[in-house]
Amino acid sequence: MNVENIKKIIVTALQWIFICALIGVLSGSASAVFLVALEYITQIRLSNNWIIWLLPIGGLLIGLSYHYYGKSVVKGNNLLLEEYENPQKVIPLKMAPLVLIGTLITHLFGGSAGREGTAVQMGGAIADQFTHIFKLDSSARKTILILGISAGFASIFGTPLAGALFALELVIFSKISFKSVPLSFLSAYIAYFTVEFWQVKHTHYSIPIIPEISLINLFWVVIVSLLFGLAALLFSRSTHLWGKLFSTTIAYPPLRPFVGGIILATAFYFIGSSKYAGLGIPEIVDAFSVPNAPYEFLLKILFTGFTLGAGFKGGEVTPLFFVGATLGSALSLIVPLPIALLAGMGFVAVFSGATHTPIACTIMGMELFGIESGIFIGVSCAIAYFSSGSMGIYTNQIVKGPKYYLYQKLKRKPTDFL
Repeated sequence: MNVENIKKIIVTALQWIFICALIGVLSGSASAVFLVALEYITQIRLSNNWIIWLLPIGGLLIGLSYHYYGKSVVKGNNLLLEEYENPQKVIPLKMAPLVLIGTLITHLFGGSAGREGTAVQMGGAIADQFTHIFKLDSSARKTILILGISAGFASIFGTPLAGALFALELVIFSKISFKSVPLSFLSAYIAYFTVEFWQVKHTHYSIPIIPEISLINLFWVVIVSLLFGLAALLFSRSTHLWGKLFSTTIAYPPLRPFVGGIILATAFYFIGSSKYAGLGIPEIVDAFSVPNAPYEFLLKILFTGFTLGAGFKGGEVTPLFFVGATLGSALSLIVPLPIALLAGMGFVAVFSGATHTPIACTIMGMELFGIESGIFIGVSCAIAYFSSGSMGIYTNQIVKGPKYYLYQKLKRKPTDFL
């Protein structure tokens, strides 16, 4: 290898390290601002229960902003996956402020939604701007999108390993260049430490009691994990169902979240509780120590699917945490495993099934709950992954690999439930 080639390699490496640093710092800072703002407006909503009646107005504002200014970015996370698979044009930077403001409005007035979609979209939109700045080709642009997704995910949840793996696993059955792997980890960690630098805290969970690994305990893990997979399937189908229903019944897009807001506000009023509004973090934390009623995870699926299907903005992942944790908590009434372990397994297993990312979710579980729970978490995520059907929350995600080939074989038999 001559000197010129060595210089070229060094320059290229330094350029990518610089790009990772830029994406990590900018995406991490955006997530830090988002987390602080989200906590602030959540406190406003909790202190003013009447504000939920303004949900239709908030929905109309979101609908109008996307209809007149954000048609090119309305697909959200699916646009990132679409551009990764078939690169066309750089994602407009306006995706970041639109989804940020839209999500804050959703949470301020009580919509049931998450936050990872917002962070991932902000990270993806910010990262993709460097495609033009550094004059990158389509192959390098794919790497850029992976960096944006990993930085957004890692910074919003405080899980850098899971963030890097989530971005890679999400697109693993498309072509990935080798350089994307270390760069994904680098951008994820930079984004994570950026949030730490701004002294923005993440929610902490714990599983204090880990039982021994025995056949009877693993038997129960298999049983509950099958239920987690079915919950993931129901969540995905619900979100797509409501989205299709709103799009076919209400022709003018801005009216969809307006009508949806009226129905949601009325529903929350009649059930007499706002625990299913917003992120539901307090309910998730409580699920690790207090058994939940068996219907609570179903209501969260219903309200989140309805909220996102109507056109409100946010994410699906934190509601998936809610669904999994409360289902696991409810199962503790009949399953002889520690409640915190069941809630923790459900927390990541339902997420695994809905996103087809069992490896990232296993790592996330160990990052959040400790490596001691790794065997239980890993088995649960794998089983939920296989039992959650072929449809996930991201319609443009390519689903291949073990699950895909298993389902191809099953389709040769008279089974229609997948």
